[in-house]
Amino acid sequence: MQQSNLREIRADHDADTIVVYQAYAPAVATAALAAGRFVPPFSFGRMTWIKPSFRWLMHRSNWAQKPGQERVLAVRITRAGWEEALSRAVLTTADPAAVARAEVHVQWDPERSLRGAALNHYSIQVGVGRSLIRAYAEEWITGIIDLTPQVRKIAALVQGGRAAQAQRLLPPERPYSLPPELARRLG
Repeated sequence: MQQSNLREIRADHDADTIVVYQAYAPAVATAALAAGRFVPPFSFGRMTWIKPSFRWLMHRSNWAQKPGQERVLAVRITRAGWEEALSRAVLTTADPAAVARAEVHVQWDPERSLRGAALNHYSIQVGVGRSLIRAYAEEWITGIIDLTPQVRKIAALVQGGRAAQAQRLLPPERPYSLPPELARRLG
């Protein structure tokens, strides 16, 4: 991978939307799937982290095994909402006072292999703060899909030594281009 691509957003996206992944407790996921958006018991009072990298979320949630992260949702949001969040973001490595004031946090973490090993390029994680959480939950979402059965199938294939078969079941991810000034700001 070229140096310029070390921090590149890779995602499932189309002309109007992008998919981000989140893992939740069953009660939160069930309510969100029924409503087609996030509703209580989803918390509107704290930052929520959205991730366009499926494999990174699998690492974070231990393939939907961690308590409170047993259900994996693919949340399709508008590109306008995604880019609005990014335009308000501050890198978590910035001045601590700037991070504390930021409406949105961005951090870059090593991308993960199917087995969870750190790779030599980075995935973006976006923390949507309380001031934008209602817009995220009520305006930006165009659809929510429960990927938990697919997650369990992929995990079983990986654990069974069938990584090539598991790889074919991963959601598609390709580079997502940002406006140049926004890309520069986000590193």
